[in-house]
Amino acid sequence: MAKNEGAVKNDVFGFGEKDPNVAKHFSGASYLKGLVVGDNNVDVSVTNVNFEPGCHNNWHIHHNGFQIIMCTAGEGWYQEEGKPAQLLKPGDVVTIHEGAKHWHGATKDSWFKSIGI
Repeated sequence: MAKNEGAVKNDVFGFGEKDPNVAKHFSGASYLKGLVVGDNNVDVSVTNVNFEPGCHNNWHIHHNGFQIIMCTAGEGWYQEEGKPAQLLKPGDVVTIHEGAKHWHGATKDSWFKSIGI
């Protein structure tokens, strides 16, 4: 079992499924579980995102608002363009402002679970 695999796969938010629609945006396998789906009356979505060791998403920018990432298990990285990467552990929270180019994902030897808002 890889580092933190049990903590990521067996927490209160569940694990989720691979989503082929987002696979092209990730370097490895990720698993998504929607917790709150935005609609006309709720202008926010909340997603449980699980990354296998070494998996991260590509550099990207959010053009329609900010993003909050809350690490709930495992170990991961967050990096904003032009800044050093930050190691994320359970309890760490990152606020990403609209227009900030960034990426996030698991360390090479650990699973990583984050709640994305």
